[in-house]
Amino acid sequence: RREATNLIKKGEGCPHKNSDAAQDRDAGSNPSSPVITAFKVFQQELDTKHDKYERLVKISRDVTIESKRTIFLLHRVTSVPDAEQVLNEADVKLDGVRQKIGQIAEELRGEDIYQFHRAFTPGIQEYVEAVSFLHYIRHRSLISLEQINARLVFMRNGKMEAQGSAEAVPLAAQVLTFQVTPSDYLLGVADLTGELMRMCISSVGNGDIDTPFQLSQFLRQIHDGFSYIGNTGPYEVSKKLHTLRQSLGKVEDACYTLRVRGSEIPKHMLADVFTSRTTVIDPEEGVV
Repeated sequence: RREATNLIKKGEGCPHKNSDAAQDRDAGSNPSSPVITAFKVFQQELDTKHDKYERLVKISRDVTIESKRTIFLLHRVTSVPDAEQVLNEADVKLDGVRQKIGQIAEELRGEDIYQFHRAFTPGIQEYVEAVSFLHYIRHRSLISLEQINARLVFMRNGKMEAQGSAEAVPLAAQVLTFQVTPSDYLLGVADLTGELMRMCISSVGNGDIDTPFQLSQFLRQIHDGFSYIGNTGPYEVSKKLHTLRQSLGKVEDACYTLRVRGSEIPKHMLADVFTSRTTVIDPEEGVV
């Protein structure tokens, strides 16, 4: 009995178990087995996805850099005699940024955009910030999501013809579009408030007394809009709402100083006064 029990424990008396183990070994050593073939397909799909993700990250980084350069350029509007020349130069830079966004659209063609959204969302948010900043300087209003998406329509390179015929593919088949998501639009607008606050301080330093009051009213409207969203919007919006309130507080403080002490302080010293006051409000951000 002991010998039979030991044989059963070792599996020597179980022919079905031994045959299953042998089949598993054969499947693992045979490259043409269905299991190995299926996992090779999975490996190729994952490698392709990862490569596309890395390409999108690199393009998004380029979009971020060029958008920041456009924003830095737009801040010169308050200190140059010919503002239209600066705005035209910013338009040219943004056209280059849109070409890079066209590369993102090409990569995402036929793909689920939300699988790769984290790869390119920083660049899109920075682009929204830059294009909305330019739009505000020109029109003193907030650009809409529809207006942003209307500029992100691209044509495919080359002529495409249907196989077996000389007729060209319809025009709609050659158009490539990119749609900015509502969350990216909201986050870009939230970042815009910081640039408007810096524009307010620069305008006062150049003797422009009217711009701070216009910016204050505009920022209040943006703040009210974000307050209506509340906790129903994306998680990142609630984090940036704190920064939005800080920017609004700095602009309102500048307007208060202009209204109460504007006649007492020389114009060339107003910017220094506001800079010191904003440092007291938020010492972690440093001098603007």
